Parts: sequence; C-alpha cells; structure tokens
Amino acid sequence: MNKDIRLTVNKQRCPADHKCPAIGVCPVGAIKQEGHNAPTIDHEKCTKCGKCATFCPMKALNLE
Repeated sequence: MNKDIRLTVNKQRCPADHKCPAIGVCPVGAIKQEGHNAPTIDHEKCTKCGKCATFCPMKALNLE
C-alpha cells in the first residue's frame, strides 16, 4: 500500500444534518462523527482499505 495515499473528507460534498452512513463500514473504526458535522478520520487507525470511500453515497470520502 502506498504510504502517501490518505483518506480525505470533501466537506462541500458532505451534506449537513445527517449521520454519516460510511462510519459503519470502516473495519477499524477510523471514522468518527460529532453530532451531524462532517466525519473526521483518525489517520493512525485508517488502513486505507477504501470501503468507506466506496460506500459514501455523496463521494465525499476519497483516497488521494
């Protein structure tokens, strides 16, 4: 796995006032959400598997 790849959150694509559906698919619990704000990524936990990016209906989570 390329160590330079990083999961990012595009806050403009992430709609406000909803529970992030991609949180539940992260196998290591690297995605957190406070209230209904855009999710945050714990990059120490993230394995860069891409499951959340694939699952996000708004394509707000990206591996770059």
